[in-house]
Amino acid sequence: MDRKQAAQVRDKAMRTTSMVGAIVNLGLTIIKVVFGIIGQSHALIADGVHSLADLITDLMVWFAAKYSNRPADKEHPYGHARIETAFTVGLGVVLIATAVGIVLDSAQRLLNPETLMHPTPIVLLIAALSILANEGLFHYTLRIARQCNSSLLTANAWHHRSDAISSIVVLVGVTGSLMGFPYLDAFAALGVAILIAKIGWEQAWSSIQELVDTGMEPKTAAALERIIKTIDCVRGVHMLRSRRMGGAYLIDVHIVVNDRLSVSEGHKIAEYVRLKLIDSHENITNALVHIDPEDDSVAVSCADLPLRREVLRDLRNVWAQDIDLFELSEATLHYLDGKVHVDLVRVADTDNARVEQLSQRLQEQVRTLNYIGDVRVYRQC
Repeated sequence: MDRKQAAQVRDKAMRTTSMVGAIVNLGLTIIKVVFGIIGQSHALIADGVHSLADLITDLMVWFAAKYSNRPADKEHPYGHARIETAFTVGLGVVLIATAVGIVLDSAQRLLNPETLMHPTPIVLLIAALSILANEGLFHYTLRIARQCNSSLLTANAWHHRSDAISSIVVLVGVTGSLMGFPYLDAFAALGVAILIAKIGWEQAWSSIQELVDTGMEPKTAAALERIIKTIDCVRGVHMLRSRRMGGAYLIDVHIVVNDRLSVSEGHKIAEYVRLKLIDSHENITNALVHIDPEDDSVAVSCADLPLRREVLRDLRNVWAQDIDLFELSEATLHYLDGKVHVDLVRVADTDNARVEQLSQRLQEQVRTLNYIGDVRVYRQC
């Protein structure tokens, strides 16, 4: 299955799950609010508001799935996965706002005892029904979330679990009220609010960390470095960085290779490392591998050194008398440790001694160019 097909399957699964949740929560919202009023239970009405929040978040998941699984385009070269992340933050905010509203209403009732409700036994049946329905939704949604690797579906699954827990709190509070403790119903509503706020904060904070490019766990990053170091031709690893994009990670890393490798061999090694990283972790979708001839985190920078045209111009000036002994345009330049090192091929001579003398003479002549390092002349057989 290619990435496009996988995205389509993920989109369908997320949208189907959210619609199932929306239908169930619509029914629960109506039942809880209606029977909360009939049964005189403030806690059940608060739980009904919680189910309404669940309904809203199910619709958010549906819209997020529709847009977050779209492929990358010119405006969004890394894809649209963070739409899901942004919606998860929104889900957390909805939960926290719901909790604040319940707290304010419960506090007002506790401060004014005449407004306290007196639940009837029918509330217990509705609370039990809510527990069963939401626990079923939790397991169903969490299973699909793991299959799709979706943080938004995971958040929504725990939202369903929070609704089940809040219904348990309602069950306890109403039971206490029926036994002659009228304050327990209002306190149960406060307990529901605390649970809602806690889950809302956890989901929002996790997604905010993703939006500000928090990297993967240090232990996981260290494991990736060890994998890279085992690859043939890799001499070192540094500047490994990661960031989350939806449920996946994007990696960029610098690797050190032999400083005299060809460009094509360096590219081959980089591509091998990239594919190795993707295969090593199920949540890594892509990696950018930068090839270094030396560890540029500690070596002297070559950023201010001139480019090829200027280097060759300077070399022609200092080597004017010897320029006919080799083809300067074919020179190989190595930018290492703050210097430009030059490799030349001598075609005319077959005498090793003469080639060595030429190499020494050229090295002496470039002393006036303080950015030139070693000069090496090779004899072509």
